[in-house]
Amino acid sequence: MLMSSVKALSANQQSQVVSVHIAKSLATVAAYLAEPLNMNDWASGLGLSLRKENGVWLANGPEGPVRIRFSPPNDFGIADHWVEVAPGVVVYIPLRAIAHGEGTEVQLTLLRLPDMSDEKFAEDADWIRRDLEALKNLLEKP
Repeated sequence: MLMSSVKALSANQQSQVVSVHIAKSLATVAAYLAEPLNMNDWASGLGLSLRKENGVWLANGPEGPVRIRFSPPNDFGIADHWVEVAPGVVVYIPLRAIAHGEGTEVQLTLLRLPDMSDEKFAEDADWIRRDLEALKNLLEKP
């Protein structure tokens, strides 16, 4: 199970919440995020190659093939996922949709990994911003 491989981060490690407001209901956004294949339409960090083979989610990540496990579909807007970037190395990605006014706030928490440079941390945050903007543009299309 991938979740058991997640390494605990030390208390001094940083995180950054990257968010975007989407002018759609929580129900609409949560339903969209609950279907993993929809990530191919906006999540470039997974290489836009997400697929399910023999019951396992796979994608071509920036540094090669990865295995992914997703939170079960739910109405709460929880779309967390775990990306196994190498055997035994799993990156936890908290992704949440939260009702906010008449729309929805989508938040992805970037957890700084051990030995990650300041430049790489900032680069990853920018990448997430672009992906969330792509999600916003996709869901807000008339």
